[in-house]
Amino acid sequence: MNKQLLSIGHGYSAQALARRLVPQGWRIVGTSRSAEKCEALAATGIETLQWPGADLAPLIAQFPNILISAGPGPDGDPVLAELDGAFAAAAPDMRWLGYLSTTGVYGDHAGDWVDEDAPLTPATKRGRARVEAEAAWQAIAQLPLHIFRLAGIYGPERGPFAKVRRGTARRIIKDGQVFSRIHVDDIAQALELSIASPNPGAVYNLCDDDPAPPQDVIAYAAELLGLPVPPGIPFEEAEMTPMARSFYAESKRVRNDRIKAELGWSPIYADYRSGLNAMKNQADPSGE
Repeated sequence: MNKQLLSIGHGYSAQALARRLVPQGWRIVGTSRSAEKCEALAATGIETLQWPGADLAPLIAQFPNILISAGPGPDGDPVLAELDGAFAAAAPDMRWLGYLSTTGVYGDHAGDWVDEDAPLTPATKRGRARVEAEAAWQAIAQLPLHIFRLAGIYGPERGPFAKVRRGTARRIIKDGQVFSRIHVDDIAQALELSIASPNPGAVYNLCDDDPAPPQDVIAYAAELLGLPVPPGIPFEEAEMTPMARSFYAESKRVRNDRIKAELGWSPIYADYRSGLNAMKNQADPSGE
C-alpha cells in the first residue's frame, strides 16, 4: 500500500487517525487555516500546509488516499468550491477518499433507530448543508468516495469533565431525548480499517453501541469525579443559545451494524461509561 495521506482540514478526528498512521511510516500532509495551527500540527510528525492559500491541486493528483474533514460553510462545501476540477481529474487514479459527515443528515426520528438507508430529513441548517455536501461529492464520477456519518464526538480534551469541574455543566432534560456518540479513537480505528479495505461508494454510520440521554452522561461524569451531580433543568426552562437548542431538535438512535459487518470494526469504547472512564484514567492515572 502507498502510505501517503492528504488530510484536508486536519482537525480533531484526523489528528487521531494520524496518531495511528505516523508510527507505521505513513507520510501525512495536513492542512489548517492558520499558521499557528500548522506549526503545532508539524510537531506531531506530519507535514503541514496553510489552506485556503496553498495550491492543493498537485497533491490531489499525487496522493492515493485523501481525507476530507472540512465541513460546509454558508456557500457550500469549501473544498469542492475551489478544487472540484482537481478531484474530477484525479478520480480515476485515486485509491481512497474519506468524507467526514454527520448523523445530523437523518434529522429527527423521535428516538427511533436509523441506519444508512434511512431517509435524509435534516431538521437543522447544518444538517441540510451536510446532505448537499454529500450529494456534491457523490456526483463526481469515479471518485472512490467513502462517507462516514459521525455521531457526537468526544474524547481527550473534548468531553464533559472540564464543565463538571468548573460547575458549568447542565443536565438539560427533554422527555424522550437521546443521542448517539462516538469516541475519537473509534473514528480513527474505523478510518484506518477503511483505508486498508476500500469499498468505493460506501456510507457508514460511526457511533457506539449505547445511545443515551445527555443528562445521563453529565451525571456519570460527575460521579467519576466525585462531584455533585448537577440538578436537572427542564428543556422548556433552560436558557440556551440557538446553536445549543438546535441539538435538541433531533432525537434518534443510530445503528452501526454495516461497518461492523463490512470492515470488522468494533468500538473500543462501546458506551459512554467506558469512554469516560478511559478519559479520566488517562488524565489521572491514579483514578482519583
